[in-house]
Amino acid sequence: MNWFLSFQLGAVLSASYVLEAGPAPLDPRPAYRHSNPLPDAVYRQEIGEQIPSTQPIRAVAITPGGVIWTGTDGGLARRDGSNLVPVPGLLGPIARLAVLDQKLWAITATGLHRQDAGGWTRVGNEKIVDVCDHRGGVVAASERRLFRVHGESLEPLGEKDCRFPITRIVSHTDVLHVHGSGRLSAFSQARFGGLDMYGFEADQAWDWGGLPSPRTRDVASVGSRLFVATDRGLGVLRGMSLTALRGPDGLPYEDALCVVRGFTNDLWIGTSRGAIRFLGNEWHYFSGQRWLPGEAVQAVAVSVSDQLVALATDRGLGLIRYEPYTLAKKAAYYEQHLEAWGQKRLGLTHKLEWDEVRQEYVREIGDNDGGYTGDYLAAQCYRYAVTQDPAARREATNTFHALRWLEAMTGIPGFPARSVWAKGEVGHKALGGSGGYPAEWHDTADGQFEWKGDTSSDELCSHFYAVGLFLELAAQGDEIRQAKAHLARIADHLIQHGWQLVDVDGKPTRWGRWDPEYFKTDEGRYDRGLQCVELLSYIRTAAAVTGEPRFETAYQQLVELGYPAHTLRQRNTSPPESVLHFLDELAFWGYWNLLRYEPNPELRGLYRRSLERTYEVVRLEQQPWLNFVYAALTGETTELEPSVRHLREWPLDLRVWSYQNSHRADLRTPTGYVALKAGGGAAGGLRPFSPREREPMRWDAWTLQADGGSGGRDVVEPGGWLVAYWLARYHGFVAAPTETDPTVLTVPVQENRQLGAQPYAGPPRPLVP
Repeated sequence: MNWFLSFQLGAVLSASYVLEAGPAPLDPRPAYRHSNPLPDAVYRQEIGEQIPSTQPIRAVAITPGGVIWTGTDGGLARRDGSNLVPVPGLLGPIARLAVLDQKLWAITATGLHRQDAGGWTRVGNEKIVDVCDHRGGVVAASERRLFRVHGESLEPLGEKDCRFPITRIVSHTDVLHVHGSGRLSAFSQARFGGLDMYGFEADQAWDWGGLPSPRTRDVASVGSRLFVATDRGLGVLRGMSLTALRGPDGLPYEDALCVVRGFTNDLWIGTSRGAIRFLGNEWHYFSGQRWLPGEAVQAVAVSVSDQLVALATDRGLGLIRYEPYTLAKKAAYYEQHLEAWGQKRLGLTHKLEWDEVRQEYVREIGDNDGGYTGDYLAAQCYRYAVTQDPAARREATNTFHALRWLEAMTGIPGFPARSVWAKGEVGHKALGGSGGYPAEWHDTADGQFEWKGDTSSDELCSHFYAVGLFLELAAQGDEIRQAKAHLARIADHLIQHGWQLVDVDGKPTRWGRWDPEYFKTDEGRYDRGLQCVELLSYIRTAAAVTGEPRFETAYQQLVELGYPAHTLRQRNTSPPESVLHFLDELAFWGYWNLLRYEPNPELRGLYRRSLERTYEVVRLEQQPWLNFVYAALTGETTELEPSVRHLREWPLDLRVWSYQNSHRADLRTPTGYVALKAGGGAAGGLRPFSPREREPMRWDAWTLQADGGSGGRDVVEPGGWLVAYWLARYHGFVAAPTETDPTVLTVPVQENRQLGAQPYAGPPRPLVP
């Protein structure tokens, strides 16, 4: 290694951070700009709320004005804010609630009741099981007979009894249909059923097909289709043909308890494990702590005028309100969330954690604060490039100086801290380090802060990606020199220490080795594909942005050592226990600069091949940031629509609620994709899950993970969402909204501080020269 020692000495002697000398820096290769962006059309954002109940809710209805009523074994209640308040007048169990002719109807053990201006009126003397509107009037059903409601009376329809016990009635294609357990029949011309082709009585409503199960629970009419809820999926009657919708058809869970028509031609399905919205070609699954206080959804009510859905469960009420949004409005909401929830501190962004002693959320001072903050810096750089908004540049500049400070505080040129802790501040200071070792905290020179050492490649990847974008899109004046010098110091540190990141103890950090000797070990052979992408990207970027010959020389040494060839197997897929999904983000941070700054077409072709192999492994995840980076590097835009859909489906509530999807009936790989990651459980997966079905995420998480969450004890910062959105705007994947209505573009200022962490009250961030 004599060549390396002489090179290392030369690098030390020539290192200079004035950086004006030498050849002009290289401009990055222009990234792809899409000429036909997807519109930022107004969509309906789901906003959830829960109202707990000590009694299982059996029935629910929404009257005009968004008034919500619930029925339990104890009687009727009305929603008042976040409570369900008992309503006098109806005693005993409520079996069913319905809104017909703009009025509330209730079915109890004593019969049918209607809410009029003067209170509750009993209608008729029959024991009623169901009620519906039909041909401009109201029809009720007892166990065997049908009645037309006339004032306070019930007038019989037809003279014969139904041949099976009725449980539900529905008006479908202008004909009454009656449902019983495993049975469905039409009521026409004053008789149940009709005659078959031989003249025999036949009450079955279909000629072809069959039910997925004889255990039927409910029916609902949506356009030309009549849906039957069973314990093994849905029966679908069109004309007189009956087909089934089950897990292989996309139904997330088959044990359906109730079905209700939605806003237009959509269907809501209550199941024993959550609720489902079916839109004809999409299935939206609402389950777990984010949406419901209990699992079993016994009844569903939909208000079209209020764009509101109420889900009755065994432990309370789940409410989903649909509010007009654009992605631009969502970006504004998340910017405000960072402020209102106290997720900014000293120029860094933070996840929050629940503190049991204080009984409030506090900031996590964690393992990779600098790395995650890089997402926010990148987002603000793209935002400024798109909008020229001075506020975006202020945020970008402030965040950039915070990352510079992380490197300056360690006293080791080119060695950035993972995170920083102000002595005496309120928060959760990370106690763990890499590989299960204790955290390494060190005092800063002024004694006011501690910095977290044992820095890994994660931090370096983020610094090079985010600071590179700052240099390209937002830096002005002396910031240009500062950004170049920052990247140069990190690159010089690696060169001077033999491709290692060396901590205060003079030893390489746990995950800070890119040297040939490390690649000879078993662990190094496994890591070297990604490690080579990382190191080549660092040095290529430093050479390009500074124009300093020493970095080009160092890069050529890596080429001679064979580092480019190792990048071809960057993405590991086995063994299952070693598949780490956060490494995908590191790789794409590296690919971004490596492919854009590499001038050699042969090497660029090799790196592109590496990217293509990696992307095919992760393409199934339909993760927007990965898709947008790939599209910007290659011009291939086939995954834009699922990416935009993913951004729209992020919840506004960024708490990480526990979720489960492993029980679902639709666990299959979508057509056109291949599940290449090995194993099951936490390592492998068959399909991606929508953010509404799992959790908001940093881009080092994994959309194929079926089960997870932390019971709402964590609050994710939205930097990942913001960088994906503004990247898409900058590269023309998503257009600016054309709407001018401010209600779908901006959000009012909300004082949500009481929900998040208290303001930072420690010493200010020192200036970095």
